[in-house]
Amino acid sequence: MSLHSQSRKELENRRKKLNKEIEKINNLLFETKKEKTDALDDLKDLSQKITVRERLIETIELETEELSKEIKQNEKKIEQNNKELASLKADYAEMVFKSYKSKSQQSKTMFLLSSENFLQAYKRIKYIEQYKSFRKKQGERVIAKTEEIRKLNDSLTKKKNQKKVLINAEKNQKKKIESEKEEQETLVTKIKTQESKYKNELQKKIREEKALAKKIDKAIRDAIAKANKGKKGTAKKNEFLLSKAEKALKANFEQNKGNLPWPLDGVVTRKFGVQPHPTFKSITINSTGLHIRGKQGDVAKSVFNGKVLNITKSDKGTKSVMVQHGDYITTYSNLRDIFVTKGQSVKTGDAVGKIFTDKITGKTDLVFVLFKNTDRLNPSDWIRAN
Repeated sequence: MSLHSQSRKELENRRKKLNKEIEKINNLLFETKKEKTDALDDLKDLSQKITVRERLIETIELETEELSKEIKQNEKKIEQNNKELASLKADYAEMVFKSYKSKSQQSKTMFLLSSENFLQAYKRIKYIEQYKSFRKKQGERVIAKTEEIRKLNDSLTKKKNQKKVLINAEKNQKKKIESEKEEQETLVTKIKTQESKYKNELQKKIREEKALAKKIDKAIRDAIAKANKGKKGTAKKNEFLLSKAEKALKANFEQNKGNLPWPLDGVVTRKFGVQPHPTFKSITINSTGLHIRGKQGDVAKSVFNGKVLNITKSDKGTKSVMVQHGDYITTYSNLRDIFVTKGQSVKTGDAVGKIFTDKITGKTDLVFVLFKNTDRLNPSDWIRAN
């Protein structure tokens, strides 16, 4: 659904969600204590915040437009209702005046006694009763219409105040994004003066990530081969041979696609898949999963029931835990401490390990990867919308 087709309530909810996202980005990406700054990472984080803020400004603008439409509709309703009220009051005043005149010319008794026969007298009684009832209803309609206009006026005042708040919020966001873009330009200039240095560091990180991914891939292949050993039946190469219970777990896991919990309540700093580097577009990154930024002391939690398939250690000393869910595997990398053992059963939400915090950069990043056998899947398709 496009932003332009969303209702004001949907836009309001989106605005609140984006404000929370910016707050989370500030807390997790910018308020972390760092011994050493990295212009490339700082630029990436800042660009991410600017992107979210641009979406927020767009949402505020659309919400303001919708509010302006509602204000115009209210003003038209008030104008129409005022015309109707004036007409009702005029009719009511005329009825009261006619009633007064009839009282002054002849009494109701004389009006009835002057009837030519009983049927005419009966009809005149009914007419008096109906006229009295109609006059009463007209009076009630005047009161109801007055109350309706009062409510519309109250609503109009509220909407106008909401619009003022939104306009001020938009001005505030535009000031902030202007400052952030200036900072962004400064970082870009700094990087350009030492481009080769930053490119070399980036290539080194990419090689380290590839080495870790390769290590995890081998560990999964070995674990599958070991798990299949001694089981009846045949399976394709690098695919699990599942027991009845494992098939049931697999089916349950698949039924929860799009509704799995997050392994960490944080900010996604890198999405899944092949993508150009945000600064050096000529350099391609193959992201094996989601990179999620948390805070120091955070733990990684299993997203579903399963069994610890394997635990590996990287060349840098950080650890990875692999949890099997039928023929699906979730891996939790960049852990400092491990809370589980190989072969242990885990439940949804169980902590599998404490995430490593880099003392120099201050970053606490979890790398969350999802496999079906040895094929990587996009975790964003499986975990619930954050």
